[in-house]
Amino acid sequence: MTSVLGERHAPKQRAEAQRVLARGRHSGDEGPSKDLPSRRPRLDPAEFIKANMRLVPVPGLAEIRLYTAHPGSGLRRLVDAEDDADADDDAPEPQPPYWAYAWAGGAVLARHILDNPMTMAGRRVLDLGAGSGIVGIAAAKAGASEVIAAEIDRNGVAAIGLNAEANGVEIRIVHQDITTGPPPAVDLVLAGDVFYGHEVALRVTPFLDRCLAAGIEVLVGDPRRHDLPLSRLRLLAEYQVPDFGDAKDAALKPSGVFRFEAETAPALAGAIKPSP
Repeated sequence: MTSVLGERHAPKQRAEAQRVLARGRHSGDEGPSKDLPSRRPRLDPAEFIKANMRLVPVPGLAEIRLYTAHPGSGLRRLVDAEDDADADDDAPEPQPPYWAYAWAGGAVLARHILDNPMTMAGRRVLDLGAGSGIVGIAAAKAGASEVIAAEIDRNGVAAIGLNAEANGVEIRIVHQDITTGPPPAVDLVLAGDVFYGHEVALRVTPFLDRCLAAGIEVLVGDPRRHDLPLSRLRLLAEYQVPDFGDAKDAALKPSGVFRFEAETAPALAGAIKPSP
């Protein structure tokens, strides 16, 4: 899952991410001293990630290694420090670090890409809402001529750079919400875990429509979350991959790789077009 437009709304994953942050708050982080200012200096995200996260292979994707959070990472320090610049007693909880984990939609896209490198060879690719950069890294490894990763989270931007370097690939990072404007000059958009909430889906879908109108192919990776526009999708492949927030002993569920298609005549709710 990735930061596209702001707050995420997948309840199970958000609850798990909040638990991770809560553990970080109590894993040796000291509260502010009464003799010191309450606001802490903003941490350098790249240095924090290298010092506190583990570079490990992604489950089901041994070809890719990512800096991944663990119970002792203390991610709350990074998120709180980021939020302190505009601290407010009435401000909401800081957004959990979704970029610190591999999510099912990104993992299933990455697996499909690595298994089918001919679909990437020589193509210019956009990884939309890139998060950790897992999808863009897979595209670069598979032979894409150029990979752009769009991510709005400052910490996620740092993670993408570190993860790309660790995997020996080059990725151009765009640190802004690109869904409000025209699509960049690419041949293919890869959208993993972007339909995680109703409001976000309403923003992402018109952007993907503009991509189609510009002749850009769009592939979506998703474990069939509630707001996935199934009537607009053609199923290409399924893989069983873990999702962040699942219990360790939970049975793996299939996640899908879909082609996003132009809207046609009204379809039955929930219908998925089979691949020919």
